Amino acid sequence: MGRRRNTGRNVTGILLLDKPLGLTSNDALQRIKRLYRAAKAGHTGSLDPLATGLLPCCLGDSTKFSAFLLDADKRYRVRVKLGATTTTADAEGEIVETRPLDGVDETRVREVLRGFLGTIDQLPPMFSAVKHQGQRLYKLAREGVEVERQPRQIEIRALELLSFDLPEIELDVHCSKGTYVRTLAEDIGRELGCGAYVTQLRRTGVGPYSESAAPFVTMEQVAEFSEDETPERIDSLLLPLDSALGHWSSVRLSADAAFYLRQGQAVLVPQAPTEGLVRLYDPSNLFIGVGVIMEDGKVQPKRLI
Repeated sequence: MGRRRNTGRNVTGILLLDKPLGLTSNDALQRIKRLYRAAKAGHTGSLDPLATGLLPCCLGDSTKFSAFLLDADKRYRVRVKLGATTTTADAEGEIVETRPLDGVDETRVREVLRGFLGTIDQLPPMFSAVKHQGQRLYKLAREGVEVERQPRQIEIRALELLSFDLPEIELDVHCSKGTYVRTLAEDIGRELGCGAYVTQLRRTGVGPYSESAAPFVTMEQVAEFSEDETPERIDSLLLPLDSALGHWSSVRLSADAAFYLRQGQAVLVPQAPTEGLVRLYDPSNLFIGVGVIMEDGKVQPKRLI
């Protein structure tokens, strides 16, 4: 048998999907792929079914750049219930223990939050997609199996107390990739001496994208726009793929430099940045991919369309 042909539409762009409650990230992505009739689609980091908010969905050539969003910082708004712990560190689990809130006031909470700022070690929860000997931890957890995990270094860049209304608090979290907010809430509860678990979680930002800068698109909006006979309306919801890299410097290439770079060769570009990753554009200002500045100052292609 020959390989199955992918007959989907060759559409490229990034959809800032507002993932609804109760849906897995993969289920949300597959719905988007069907509504767009897209040949290729991928998301940029899973959200729990309990969580809502930003799930950037990359279509077509955008999937080649999804790793850069996977590596980007994230922002969350989270409601945390103090005084109890659960099996999953969120409201979907069974309550394991309850404890009094003696001595827990706003001053104490703010003091504890400050202790979590910066680089910290975090132990991945059993209910996570981390793999152990080829098996996802959450699958093992559902079988009642707990395995030893290694702590990971993460960065908590900002941790703001938005509201204090015992037994619940609301936090704004700005963190590096790989941060488990459920584990963060649990660790805060442990430090307070009363336990804690997540009751609501919303992702409000990924890399350059944020809820404050642009409204996210709901599944209902995508479904409504897909009913048009022509694809222009649904495609109008997509952002250009280089918007994911908008915080990087850009480099405009001459026709010759663009040609050699497309052949995989490093090129010297006058007045290019001196280090880091850059967005690459041809003379007509068409985005052609991502490059990295080498020690000798040349631009080396990293990921091209």
